[in-house]
Amino acid sequence: MALNPQAKLVLEQMAALGAPPLHEQEPEAVREANRLPPAIPGPTMSHVEDRNIPGPKGDIAVRIYRPTEEKDHSLLVWYHGGGWVIGDLDGADITCRELAARSSSVVMSVDYRLAPENRYPAAQEDCYAATVWAAENASTLGADANRLAVGGDSAGGNLAAVVSLRARDEEGPAIGFQLLVYPVTDHSFETDSYRDNAEGYLLTRDGMAWFWNHYLGPNGDGSHPYASPLRAGDLSGLPPAHVITAEYDPLRDEGEAYAKRLQEAGVATTHTRYAGQIHAFYGMHGVLDDATRAVQESAEKLKATLG
Repeated sequence: MALNPQAKLVLEQMAALGAPPLHEQEPEAVREANRLPPAIPGPTMSHVEDRNIPGPKGDIAVRIYRPTEEKDHSLLVWYHGGGWVIGDLDGADITCRELAARSSSVVMSVDYRLAPENRYPAAQEDCYAATVWAAENASTLGADANRLAVGGDSAGGNLAAVVSLRARDEEGPAIGFQLLVYPVTDHSFETDSYRDNAEGYLLTRDGMAWFWNHYLGPNGDGSHPYASPLRAGDLSGLPPAHVITAEYDPLRDEGEAYAKRLQEAGVATTHTRYAGQIHAFYGMHGVLDDATRAVQESAEKLKATLG
């Protein structure tokens, strides 16, 4: 399918700004450039709370969204994207509000440690610890620990997959659903989608190499399943999953390969490829119609699985 017209306009507007390529910048400069006001306000919540919870290397900042005063909501722990290097609670705010409102779930957004200041495995350690805490404290959040989900986009999708693996391997929280939005699943750049979409569609091959290099550092092991979940030897026993990919995304093939391996392992898994779309479309609320469609689809999958 041809590039989505709305996505094409976004790319043209970004190109007109004349910013240097991501891989030629320093992390803090990229973080500052991405601290932009939201395009639209997100849905109103009954309660939004910023708090700190204990983590493996100090407190972890989280933001908790409660859509209504009702109790026993399902609980979604969300990990933002940004290549493990950029992103924060504010950047994920509208997405979390949309997911909370559309799924009637309490959503807890996790502000995990970022690379290169805190390299692998810092991010996944924080995300796992936050998920354990959420499961243990669900009732105080107005949620039901028996209806626990994890999710994230891009690097956040990677972290959701890894948290699910760890929870299975370590007999941790009983996760009932994983929402993987164009997830990073493999430390490799050799897929067809990396070759076809290497340049010109927001996330580039060089940009993704920049993210991986900052995350792993010079001595990091990208082959470990907790960095590259596609390389896990056994995917059986994992939570049901919904995987979203985008046609014009370097990460398309590895996300779809992970969905296929989950299905082959007997995990109830659905997958949707958004034709004509680019990486990061999921968070472009008020700009791309497909962002609304994808979040609504995510909410329906979560409700259908967890009730």
